[in-house]
Amino acid sequence: MQNTFPWLSLTIWIPILFGIVILSVGRDRAAPLVRTLALVGSLLGLLVTLPVLTGFDPGKAGMQFIEDAVWIDRLNAHYRLGVDGISIWFVLLTAFITVVVVLAGWEVIEEKVAQYFAAFLVLSGLMIGVFTAIDGLLFFIYFEATLIPMYVIIGVWGGPNRVYAAFKFFLYTLAGSLLMLVALVYLYYASGGTFDLFAWYQLKIPAHAQTLLFLAFLAAFAVKVPMWPVHTWLPDAHVEAPTGGSVVLAAIMLKLGAYGFLRFSLPIAPDAAHSLAWLIIAISLIAVVYIGFVALVQTDMKKLVAYSSVAHMGFVTLGFFIFSQAGLEGGIVQMISHGFVSGAMFLCIGVMYDRMHSRNIADYGGVVNTMPKFASFMMLFAMANCGLPATSGFVGEFMVILGAIKYNFWIGAVAATTMILGAAYSLWMYKRVIFGEIGNSRVAALSDIGTREFVVLGLVAVGVLWMGIYPKPFTDLMHASVAQLLQHVAQSKLPVQ
Repeated sequence: MQNTFPWLSLTIWIPILFGIVILSVGRDRAAPLVRTLALVGSLLGLLVTLPVLTGFDPGKAGMQFIEDAVWIDRLNAHYRLGVDGISIWFVLLTAFITVVVVLAGWEVIEEKVAQYFAAFLVLSGLMIGVFTAIDGLLFFIYFEATLIPMYVIIGVWGGPNRVYAAFKFFLYTLAGSLLMLVALVYLYYASGGTFDLFAWYQLKIPAHAQTLLFLAFLAAFAVKVPMWPVHTWLPDAHVEAPTGGSVVLAAIMLKLGAYGFLRFSLPIAPDAAHSLAWLIIAISLIAVVYIGFVALVQTDMKKLVAYSSVAHMGFVTLGFFIFSQAGLEGGIVQMISHGFVSGAMFLCIGVMYDRMHSRNIADYGGVVNTMPKFASFMMLFAMANCGLPATSGFVGEFMVILGAIKYNFWIGAVAATTMILGAAYSLWMYKRVIFGEIGNSRVAALSDIGTREFVVLGLVAVGVLWMGIYPKPFTDLMHASVAQLLQHVAQSKLPVQ
């Protein structure tokens, strides 16, 4: 579907341009104006995604709202954008989370206010660029460019070890992406000099080359997800990042890697994806079970939720590589749900940290006595984190388990242990922090959430409940595109001998 109005360009460039304007305002004495501009920019960025949603035809499997313009003529590189049923929800989720993050940092950030909000707005536009790019070079540039604002966010507004965490985040993700660049160059020459993804999908690539391409893409996307054992940068990044940074990192940036599997690994190297599926399934199950146990022993709330993210994203990659409609759709639903739930958990930890300046579980106890409204919200999000039915956390995990059991009973059985482990670490943390007698004088002095915090948590709570109670709109939009992807992956791309 060729679209005459550049809606997708607006979703990318409105937040970026507002970020540039905010940087030009600059100084902290203009903080009220900066906050207002950031909110207006994020809300406009969200509003321009709505025509994309309302104008999207769920019955069509291919790309819609396509924009195509020559970008670098000598390389035959195009500024080519489009959305299908797989990517549209991530465009909306990114724009929504950006609004939430701006509101969450409204009163908390007092130094370098302009730079803080500008970084998040620019990051929002770049991440939407990743989800909408259908040119290989354009995708790579957006994919790599997201590192810069997040590196700044962690390195400037993070905790005591922020510089170490920022460097680790940057180096891990950059190193993996260099192999992806090699793969893109190979595909460029193999396709006769084009970066068009759909031309790449039709290539008949030899088996050994498919395997190397798959492993190159795996290096880039596994670090970003992050998959075990290249997940070690994530807890450090989360612990040191400011609340907004943790929310965006968990809710959106981890999805860039998982999305890369759907847009590159599976359709470009389908035979290698089938032959190496055992490796991805094994790594995913290790993440689900082993990292679940690692989360159980954490004493820092942010580290606990960070490790739970690794476990939940293991469910996503498991769903992708069992090659079924239920598994693939379940993986995508889990990605969206994780955006709501993990973002909400980090927001809740941020609310307490702003008051107590501590993330240690042992420093709390009895918070419900002084913050009953907050305790109610956190209860909902903790339950969603353990996959309670009627919350978004249940839907994707249940679909993946159904697909996994059909694929192999024992794989499904092992995957289902995440329900038990998720309940164990989520409720253990909630019990020690929220329930019981008031732990100390600092907890006794806590004040409940105000209007702004209530609105922020309420917005995310609506998403968690809506997706849990009525997931049909989410699955309806992606159904045709997922079916087309599975059909494509089922057809061998090996050259005829």
